Amino acid sequence: MIVKRLIIADPHVGTREGDAEAMIAFLERAERKGVGEVLYLGDTFQYLIGMAKFWTPGIEKVLEAWDGFRSRGGTVRLIEGNRDFFLDEEDLACRIDQSALSLEFSAGDVTFRMVHGDKVNQRDWQYLFWSGLSKCLPARLWARWLPRRLAIVIVRTMEARLARTNRKFRYQKPVKALREEALRAFRRGVDVQLFGHFHTLWTFADGEKMAMVVPAWLETRHALIVEETGQWHGVDENLQPVELTEGEVTYG
Repeated sequence: MIVKRLIIADPHVGTREGDAEAMIAFLERAERKGVGEVLYLGDTFQYLIGMAKFWTPGIEKVLEAWDGFRSRGGTVRLIEGNRDFFLDEEDLACRIDQSALSLEFSAGDVTFRMVHGDKVNQRDWQYLFWSGLSKCLPARLWARWLPRRLAIVIVRTMEARLARTNRKFRYQKPVKALREEALRAFRRGVDVQLFGHFHTLWTFADGEKMAMVVPAWLETRHALIVEETGQWHGVDENLQPVELTEGEVTYG
């Protein structure tokens, strides 16, 4: 598919007042600039559960913006992050084009791969355990049948535990594991490996191949544009080219 793409990492919409409106304005500017596909690199919202009973007004506003974008021929795809649960549930699945743990696409002669990154470090066994528990079939059934208020309490409790168990590797990037993941992707023909989750910029080059932790939109209001030719660059909230720089991690 020949299309200009916008990649947004870790927006955490719902964390700050007015951020849903800021995201909608960002999407509208992107569409006017010719973006035909928007890809979220995980943790699009403060919490996103695929069942409509959990959706806040902010989520509803952004989903309505996605509806409009898609009705005009645009595509919205989501990578599952640590704050995302059951994205394949019908309430959400009919409002997006795809959700997955990882996604690949080609632009020009360049192959891109996207993964959130929270599970890259297989030594972080406590986090992997709690992450698996929070997204298993019994947890899904609880989410379907529990009253909304009680289910939200459970989700927040579980996410807080995930944040505590993953803290060491969130604030000190597991560089070795990120490099190994990137090199595995490169050997499979991927040219650009993109991660989210860690919020601040990290890059790794192997010849002409590149891996990057994309800075979080939450703190920076920066994202990536991938042109139809495969060229790519950072942009600010006005879709103007910008050099991606280091930032501070302020949210789990």
